[in-house]
Amino acid sequence: MLATLPAQTENPYQIALQNFEMAADALELDESIRLLVRYPERILTVTVPVRMDDGSVRCFEGYRVQHSTARGPAKGGIRYHPGVTLDEVKALATWMTWKCAVVNIPFGGGKGGVTCDPKAMSQNEIERLTRRYTTAILPIIGPGQDIPAPDVYTNPQIMAWIMDTYSMTRGYLIPGVVTGKPLSLGGSLGRNEATGRGVFHSIESACQHLKIPVKGAKVVVQGFGNAGSVAAHLLDGAQADVIAVSDSRGAIYNADGLHIPKLMSHKERTGTVAGFPSSEPISPADLLALECDILVPSALENTIHGENAAGVRAKIIAEAANGPLTPEADRILAGKGVFVIPDILCNAGGVTVSYFEWVQNEQHLRWDLQDVNRRLEAVMATAFNEVLELHLERKVTMRTAANMLGIQRVVEATRVRGLYP
Repeated sequence: MLATLPAQTENPYQIALQNFEMAADALELDESIRLLVRYPERILTVTVPVRMDDGSVRCFEGYRVQHSTARGPAKGGIRYHPGVTLDEVKALATWMTWKCAVVNIPFGGGKGGVTCDPKAMSQNEIERLTRRYTTAILPIIGPGQDIPAPDVYTNPQIMAWIMDTYSMTRGYLIPGVVTGKPLSLGGSLGRNEATGRGVFHSIESACQHLKIPVKGAKVVVQGFGNAGSVAAHLLDGAQADVIAVSDSRGAIYNADGLHIPKLMSHKERTGTVAGFPSSEPISPADLLALECDILVPSALENTIHGENAAGVRAKIIAEAANGPLTPEADRILAGKGVFVIPDILCNAGGVTVSYFEWVQNEQHLRWDLQDVNRRLEAVMATAFNEVLELHLERKVTMRTAANMLGIQRVVEATRVRGLYP
């Protein structure tokens, strides 16, 4: 087993471009159309001054990138994290374009972020940061323009502050400017669990294709945040054995399976999975190398790379995170016969239910939870089967097949719209 988990410096935007070119080559796209869909339409970099609780002023750097609006308004989350860079945001916006197209919802791709450490900030400081950042990106967001959502270290409360700031400048309530809001402000039932639920449905489809029973399957979840914990909970409910999980503060293992409901309560109480009774600590690197049926990377980019991919012993990798595998890792795992459910398919449940929320806001409707979950399951199953069909027909990886499907839909919209002026 691996003893360390080396820090990775691979540029996520270069990875996004590499994956684009592979799919574009398979589609035999000419250079003109590649130029129209490859690069972001709009990049906004802003300085965000914030008065801190001690009276001092600090300036943070923020971004909002709109990669494509060919098929509809830009859609994508906002993350608050010390590691946010412009290239990361550009990569995430690019992936959002293909993701929305893969599940065939009428959105393009966008993404935003502020380089900060929210764990070192008070709630009041985060509110002031949010409202100032919203004001800075105000000219390019809106329910028909660009619709932010939660991402790493942002949440429904932060979406409420964005919506309120935007609405105050317009003079009336505009709930459709963001998704992932609190229910009291027009949020959708099922939104908080949507990403993890979509991951679960993708795993179900993959297991059905590979004839691996979910019941009794050994599962490892790297990253026990929103997506990872919900996926683990649903897999546990389907009688899979979740044998190891990790978060930013530790990793734990139990060969007989962890009690996921109790683990979720432990994490809520202590803030970490570490120290959970009836488990033993394990290094983050060794967790990725455990023998299992399903590995669910649910943290940040580049988790599995050229130095550790050979040690991965999973049959299925379900990418709940964005970009957890590098291109080199993809090549190594394909050679080992690992079935990878790519991020733009696997974790598309979140943006799908965000679309449902936006539809409800725009039409002044409220769907019940069963309706939301039923619609989500149908969208995920259809998208998986369309990607799988391309994978089998063209004999390409699932990632290339998903990129081909998404890119082709954006290309078709771009061709039909034409070039203005």
